[in-house]
Amino acid sequence: MDPVVPPFHIHRPDGAGTPVIVASPHSGREYPAEFLRMSRLDARALRRSEDCYVDQLFAAAPGQGATLLHATFPRAYCDVNREAWELDPTMFSEKLPDWCNTTSSKVRAGFGTIARMVSHDGPIYPRPLPFSEAEARIRTCWQPYHDALGCLVDDSMTRHGCCILLDAHSMPALKGRGMQADFVLGNAWGTACSPQLTALVEQVLVGHGYDVARNVPFAGGYVTRHYGRPRRGVQALQLEISRALYMDQDTLAPHAGFAAVQAVLRDLVDRLVLYGGLLGQQAAE
Repeated sequence: MDPVVPPFHIHRPDGAGTPVIVASPHSGREYPAEFLRMSRLDARALRRSEDCYVDQLFAAAPGQGATLLHATFPRAYCDVNREAWELDPTMFSEKLPDWCNTTSSKVRAGFGTIARMVSHDGPIYPRPLPFSEAEARIRTCWQPYHDALGCLVDDSMTRHGCCILLDAHSMPALKGRGMQADFVLGNAWGTACSPQLTALVEQVLVGHGYDVARNVPFAGGYVTRHYGRPRRGVQALQLEISRALYMDQDTLAPHAGFAAVQAVLRDLVDRLVLYGGLLGQQAAE
């Protein structure tokens, strides 16, 4: 990363805040010049993996009492919704250390911590990378992001006795694939948050007229599974938003539906803040 660009931004609410954290790990759009030079793809192709504008969709969250965390680096550069060392051995010019996870389904698909692919545009790199490149990205992007997120979760537990982590993403609308949900809620098949929280989010979105699915095709990635510990008071839910609702997938520009989705998400955060207040009261009793 360019040293003048921090790897993430944290937007905190005024006062004590609430137990709600909204995180956007994939909306970063600061593409390092060296990364663009080493890629066989142009910036437009690389942006196909970006969760465009998700941080902006939740821009009102701090004013509502929630903390907003978002990465500045792009997902194609380093994916913080993977384990730190989830790496494809075919991408590198030397043998990877034994501690790397080289066999996960995400690695096999080309979407490890350092991605090999961007959707249908093929491989990102024309030649193997040195392992030092992965080390540098993980040290300067992955680790700081998770240090920050871990501190936010711990601080919420200390202040409020609970934490609600909404991990926000967007998903491409697949043309010609029949009915597709507007939103997908991923709770790692019921292990990352309570049924009540999942039902609340679903109720809000359905109330606005949207189609909502659970766990299929996105059950939640590393963030949801790693931080979600509902029995300990930390609830994590992944939210996937169809890009067709708010942006043109060809030009990658927001369209007229952007403001409407923002309004729906403001309502959702309001409801989560109220729910978090109830959980905090219960934790204090």
